[in-house]
Amino acid sequence: MWTTLLDRMLTHIVRRGTLRLTLPDGTSRSYGRGEPEIALRLTDSALPFRILRNPSLAIGEAYMAGTLEVEGDDLRGFFRLIIPNVNATGQPWFLEPLQLARRARRRLRQFAPVGKAQRNVSHHYDLSRALYDLFLDEDRQYSCAYFAHPEMTLEEAQAAKKHHIAKKLCIEPGMRVLDIGCGWGGMGLTLARDYGAEVVGVTLSKEQHALATERVRAAGLEGKVDFRLCDYREVSETFDRIVSVGMFEHVGVPHYNEYFGFVRNALADDGLALIHSIGHVGPPNESEPWIVKYIFPGGYTPALSEMQRAIDRQFLVTSDIEALRLHYAKTLGHWLDRFMARADEARALYDHRFVRMWRWYLASMEASFEVGTLLVYQAQLAKRLDAAPITRDYLYHATNLPGASR
Repeated sequence: MWTTLLDRMLTHIVRRGTLRLTLPDGTSRSYGRGEPEIALRLTDSALPFRILRNPSLAIGEAYMAGTLEVEGDDLRGFFRLIIPNVNATGQPWFLEPLQLARRARRRLRQFAPVGKAQRNVSHHYDLSRALYDLFLDEDRQYSCAYFAHPEMTLEEAQAAKKHHIAKKLCIEPGMRVLDIGCGWGGMGLTLARDYGAEVVGVTLSKEQHALATERVRAAGLEGKVDFRLCDYREVSETFDRIVSVGMFEHVGVPHYNEYFGFVRNALADDGLALIHSIGHVGPPNESEPWIVKYIFPGGYTPALSEMQRAIDRQFLVTSDIEALRLHYAKTLGHWLDRFMARADEARALYDHRFVRMWRWYLASMEASFEVGTLLVYQAQLAKRLDAAPITRDYLYHATNLPGASR
């Protein structure tokens, strides 16, 4: 019965390209037609039932366990085939009740008071420093880079991202800046060193805080940068500028009003905020179960409408929104190539299963930004209509981005 239902599901989903599937009993079936062609083999007889019960979770776990094999190890090709087909056709009717049940529990899963938020962050960001050394740039930027020019290296594009954000913040020397979710400190250090800002950064990750603090001392910026191990909700000062890069995805829908209420209260009357977050095209939906379980507990990439609704409730001015399309696909492509080039080192840090998990994570995300519905939003917010320039010209003249042609 489960094999029959799996056959119906794949017949419904795969319309463009060809998926060839070998079942645990050795029988083979083909779905769709044309290019690209991808072949899978299932080696566990329980997999058809598990895939039907929770497709995203089951196939990711099967790949981690080695019971789902991709012919030629073409994991990128698999995601480039399956993601557009799933987005185009959706789930078959007999899986709709499962999807509805997951959506009904969404707000409960994303509820993240201070203690739970810290545990969610620790799950991912308190992994070994050596792991992130394998694939990030030297500044340890773990968010979407900005490829102002296609020939940019990853290092140049990550530097360009920081300067692009700094320009949107209209930073001037002496301004006080709050960095919500400061990571390993790269943005805060750049704003202090290159723009003369006084920066307070907050993170819930002990590993990130320890390294960011070390970097402050090494840069001789102790009087200019203050990285704190705390929740943003515990900060009580007022700031000229607020920046948040890659943190909003961890806030959770139940806390959106609280988050933007904090931004409003912490921002000076003539201040500017820049929120850089992954989002998705279309109406509100549900997080991928595999990503939530193994990579980002409590994570969710919002629809722009969900962000804007909460922004409007706080009467904040949305002075600019930019959608960075395909930049994250390029970023993740660099990360995946770097990680796989040093997979043996990752295996020594953890194990074979971890390497397969991390590869699945990076490859699935690369395809989701390349041929799926994910992108990055940068929302510039203010309390006053005149807080930012009224055209975007200020972002682009006298451009001095690393790697820019002159």
